[in-house]
Amino acid sequence: MSPRERANRLYDRIMRLASEGQKDSATFFAQMGISAYLMLPQQDADSRYDMGRIAEVAGALPVAQAQADTILARHPNHLLGLILAISTADDAGDKATARRMQQKLLAAQSAELARNSPEYQQHQNEIVAAIEQAKKDVH
Repeated sequence: MSPRERANRLYDRIMRLASEGQKDSATFFAQMGISAYLMLPQQDADSRYDMGRIAEVAGALPVAQAQADTILARHPNHLLGLILAISTADDAGDKATARRMQQKLLAAQSAELARNSPEYQQHQNEIVAAIEQAKKDVH
């Protein structure tokens, strides 16, 4: 199994545990997941998003926010970066930033989705959910 496959499996496991309400188990595996992503030879938006989501589940908001910031510094309209920024702002209680990022998400969605990038396909459900939530919150 490649390092990326190991990292992706840990991500899937952590997200499943978190969605099932098994916070202790998700937190237990989170450090392994973050370490697996840090060991990847190259970081891209997809790996940074995954690492940020794992950090968020573990309550490590500065790590999650750093991943969102890095994605957005390289590509200011990247949907995964915006989604992670929205989520971490919400977690931090920063409603103004969350709303601003939601507005940016809605403005960028058409052009970004037209790129049909692999990470957008892989995280399609999260993207759709974030866009729907942004429409509710912004309007």
